[in-house]
Amino acid sequence: MNSLLLAVFCFCFYLLAYHTYGRFLAARIFGLDDQRLTPAHRLRDDVDFVPTDKDVLFGHHFTSISGTGPIVGPAIGVIWGWLPALLWVLLGPVLIGAVHDFGALVVSIRNDGRSIAEVIGKTVSAQVRTLFFVIIFFELWIVIAIFALIIAVLFNLYPNSVLAVWIEVPIALWVGYRVRRKGGNLLGLSIVGVILMYGAVFVGSYLPLKMPGVLGLSPVMVWMLVLFLYAGIASVLPVDQLLQPRDYLNSHQLLIAMGLLATGVAVAQPVIVAPAYVPHPEGAPALFPFLFVIIACGAVSGFHAMVSSGTTSKQLNRESDALFIGYGSMLFEGGLAVLVLIACTAGIGMGIKGHDGLLLTGSSAFFDHYGTWSSANGLGAKLSAFVEGAANMITTVGLDRAVAVTIMGVFVVSFAATTLDTATRIQRYVVAELAEGAGLPQFGNRWVATLLAVASAMALAFYSGDGKGAMALWPIFGAINQLLASLALLALISYLVVHQRSVWIALPPLLFMVVITVWAMVANGKRLWVAGDFLLAALSALILLLQGWMLLETLLVLRQRLVKPAPDELSPVGEG
Repeated sequence: MNSLLLAVFCFCFYLLAYHTYGRFLAARIFGLDDQRLTPAHRLRDDVDFVPTDKDVLFGHHFTSISGTGPIVGPAIGVIWGWLPALLWVLLGPVLIGAVHDFGALVVSIRNDGRSIAEVIGKTVSAQVRTLFFVIIFFELWIVIAIFALIIAVLFNLYPNSVLAVWIEVPIALWVGYRVRRKGGNLLGLSIVGVILMYGAVFVGSYLPLKMPGVLGLSPVMVWMLVLFLYAGIASVLPVDQLLQPRDYLNSHQLLIAMGLLATGVAVAQPVIVAPAYVPHPEGAPALFPFLFVIIACGAVSGFHAMVSSGTTSKQLNRESDALFIGYGSMLFEGGLAVLVLIACTAGIGMGIKGHDGLLLTGSSAFFDHYGTWSSANGLGAKLSAFVEGAANMITTVGLDRAVAVTIMGVFVVSFAATTLDTATRIQRYVVAELAEGAGLPQFGNRWVATLLAVASAMALAFYSGDGKGAMALWPIFGAINQLLASLALLALISYLVVHQRSVWIALPPLLFMVVITVWAMVANGKRLWVAGDFLLAALSALILLLQGWMLLETLLVLRQRLVKPAPDELSPVGEG
């Protein structure tokens, strides 16, 4: 199949969905009304609550929800063939993911910009709110561990990306300083920063920085130590010193990379060389349910609800902007996942060096990376399939291959680093929240909470060891992430019921996500137990128990609410 025709079909499908189903949700289900003031105006403090132009807010929201998820998930998920993965990243965003993101945003703006965790606590009980935070802790624990491991693996595979990735840190600090202290123009400074960064990309293409092994530790493990030290420091710095300017730089980098990928597909038009369906890849778990938890971002992701209700809802200028930002950005992320699928299933067939050093093309190149679940270097092989395949496509626009590989390597690592930074900072907040609830305020101290967040993730990452070990972590992360999506959909259904609106936009997605999550947790726990991986098996069982407990208590309370809703329950200003 021609990849250009496939890409055009997918993007047209997303546009059609936006202008039909998306507009139906906005008008008929959520009743968006620009006459109703948003929290950004009603509670404006010019710190958290700030009315923001929808184009600017779209960029912030999209880079916040994307990270590396829509790259890593599809890069693994195509092991079952390109067709199941493509169907999931086409239908998932339209019917579930975008509804989830859009709904979380609307529920939040109708409740003074409260987070989904706070809305669930208000709707159900304080105990459920605490359980929600515990589940978030487990998700972030795995996120920090696995993304540190992803970056370390990529640094080891692509040492030419090291210079540009690390030079972004002082550039971001400089941009943050100029904006904060000197009143500099953020857009102009960011453009200068991106130019400097791409200068480092060119230099790094011919100046790889290879990490040696130290004291018996492999290069991957040494990189993990460096990354955990960096994450700890970055998470305690003021957010406007490093995190915000770095995210803004990465938003420009994302647009450049996606533009190069789309242009590469249009020029190269590579043929898909992967099989449409591989029912039983060697060593891989079953397609059902694992495809739907391995490909989370790009289809549906519970993390998005935290972004929609955590920061975006406090900056929404008009209610009508929620359609473009909440529904539209999820479809745009689906588009990124489509480009990743094409790179891994078509771009890779244009030619790569196999693990024996010989040039491979066509389906041989695909199966060199996807022959088994742990082919070559496991996670590293799956990520390199994207980097190498994407580089093949963008060299057709005239870029040198060494530079093309470096651009794609830096693109993936930069967004993994953004996820690592953000997750570590949020984990610090979660640890502090749980410590306060347990009557142990000393563990909520900024430094102690950061140490606990980093040390626990480091232990899990070192337990996984290398790229192959990470292949066991990703399905667990996906299942927890989809559990959070289920809970956000539950909050949306509560809102719809209280306001006497149709629940059918959210009820089937909720039931699907609950079934998939439970199925994946049980199946994964069994696989890990049989393999003798008792720690991860126990973690899967614990999360499953938390899920059951939380869902049961939520349903019992909601049953009472349906009979007689609490008078202030989910009642926003201007809507009672």
